[in-house]
Amino acid sequence: MELLDDIKTLLTRQASGRIKKYLKSSEVMEMLQISPGTLQNLRLNGTLPYTKVGGIIFYDVDEIQNVMEANRVHHDSNS
Repeated sequence: MELLDDIKTLLTRQASGRIKKYLKSSEVMEMLQISPGTLQNLRLNGTLPYTKVGGIIFYDVDEIQNVMEANRVHHDSNS
């Protein structure tokens, strides 16, 4: 029964949008505060992996997070 409750909770979270694996271009632009041109450049230069299904481009939330972490800039406090 506990497993069923856990599955129900997970499905409820997913339905409410708290857990979303893939985002559409408009959602990524809003999330990262970037323009359509910038998003296209990130796709074309291979920075941001994507999947195209039926003419709709989807981005994996985990991949976006990986790109953000890989491009994090650390400033030296002595500079």
